[in-house]
Amino acid sequence: MTRRTVSFEPGDASRRDRRALRRELAAADRDARPARSSRRDRTLPEAAVRGPFGPGIVTGGYWNVSPAWVPAHQATSQHIAGIYPFAADAGLGHRGPVLGVDLNADALWHFSPWEAYVDASDRGTFSTNILVLGAYRSGKSGTVKTLVTRSIAFGHQVVVPSDPKGEWVAVAEAIPGGKVIRLGGGTGARLNPLARGPRRSDTSDEQHEQMAKQRRIATLISLVEMALGGTRLTAVEHAAIHDALDRCITLTGDHPTLRGVYNQLGTIASETHSELRAHEGAVQPRFVLRRFVEGDLSGLFEDDSTVEFDQDAPIVVTDTSELFARGELAAQLAQVCSTAWIQAVISDRNAHRTRYVVREEGWRDMTSLASLQMFQQWLKLSRHYGISNIVILHKMGDLDAVGEAGSLERSLAYSVIGDIENKFIFRVNHQEHASLRDRLHLPPAHVEMARQLRKGEFIAYVGQYSYLVDCFATSTAWEEDLFATDDAVHPADYDPTPTPALSGGLDELWPTATPVVADLEGWLTAPAAEEHS
Repeated sequence: MTRRTVSFEPGDASRRDRRALRRELAAADRDARPARSSRRDRTLPEAAVRGPFGPGIVTGGYWNVSPAWVPAHQATSQHIAGIYPFAADAGLGHRGPVLGVDLNADALWHFSPWEAYVDASDRGTFSTNILVLGAYRSGKSGTVKTLVTRSIAFGHQVVVPSDPKGEWVAVAEAIPGGKVIRLGGGTGARLNPLARGPRRSDTSDEQHEQMAKQRRIATLISLVEMALGGTRLTAVEHAAIHDALDRCITLTGDHPTLRGVYNQLGTIASETHSELRAHEGAVQPRFVLRRFVEGDLSGLFEDDSTVEFDQDAPIVVTDTSELFARGELAAQLAQVCSTAWIQAVISDRNAHRTRYVVREEGWRDMTSLASLQMFQQWLKLSRHYGISNIVILHKMGDLDAVGEAGSLERSLAYSVIGDIENKFIFRVNHQEHASLRDRLHLPPAHVEMARQLRKGEFIAYVGQYSYLVDCFATSTAWEEDLFATDDAVHPADYDPTPTPALSGGLDELWPTATPVVADLEGWLTAPAAEEHS
């Protein structure tokens, strides 16, 4: 450590006195220095190399033939990017709408499932479907609404087959040309899930008939098995449903309805003299369809459709929020019916339309083996139809409601979700750690990061790459007010009274100037206390 000495000499001292003072200071400085010691006294090792490369010119020093070796600095890419900020990921490019800010690259993050699908580079993807997973109030709905509404300007359309909470209604009504189809609640609107739908121009008559028949029979079997609690139908019951559907198509001139199938099942059940004993298989399906004709689901799906799907509308929402008053099973059956009806309409490939199909509470589309198989087929054909299915789940545990533990239904449900290549993972609870690792095969570091995400932040997996995105960083005030889904919950001190407008401008809020005291005596004197009467 460097020592410094400062001395002060009297101004009236003589030359002799000054010389004496300097000698005293030099003596004191010599006394303060530590005594010299040898290397042995300091218990230092001897020089490794003696001679000219030993102690060297300076006593007690060392010489070394080779320079000192300093290990290279090691750090993660996240810290290196902070040292050299220009080393950042390039993102997905600038095609598609802006969905948020890439927090790793500090740049705008654009995303379109169709643009990612046609991308031939290593950043491309093989699917247009998206899995959205996150806990409550993590920003899932706001992000999905931001994506689809901004995509409308790029020529894409939006379809919500079932809106169980009614939160998409405001979005559809706010967008010019948006359509809302309301079911239940005394609206009188009906959807026919057995409707044929438009014909594709690239199919022959035989292919069109076969596709329409397969869709109709799959819908009927899904409804019956779901109402039976997932019980598989027997071969005789399958044959009875097929026979009843064929009879209804013939009698109605290719306009079958659930009421018509219900009546034909009654006719088959009364034919006890038949050698094939088909009447035995018609009894149970007829009791199930009775709920749609005369029971708690009547007035919704048993007759011809009273509403039409507007193929030119930018967004179409089927509001099923009123159906939850009829029970959870009624809501699940309604979701299957509305989804089948919409799929029959939007599956025209030659229309050259690209649509988002938003599946809120996606696990309700997978409550039986028949509905699971139909759902899996629809996901596989999404690229063929130009559709991007957005499946929204709160947690992987939602799929535990599908079938029994270890059943084929539950295994198929996890397989269907795991096959969705594009994933948006929002904040999750700590109970989801095992599911994210085992079911979705996410890296442990990403699983831990998912617990610490803020509202609106998500980990996006697109193809082979992952991105950390903040959606709400680019949200406008119009979007924040329109997409809010928790506006019914407020703190105890919430004041709903709007802030009054200023009549006189900012001068009303500007503080009054205090008079300045000019003389020094005024600054040092305390102000006199005010007298109160």
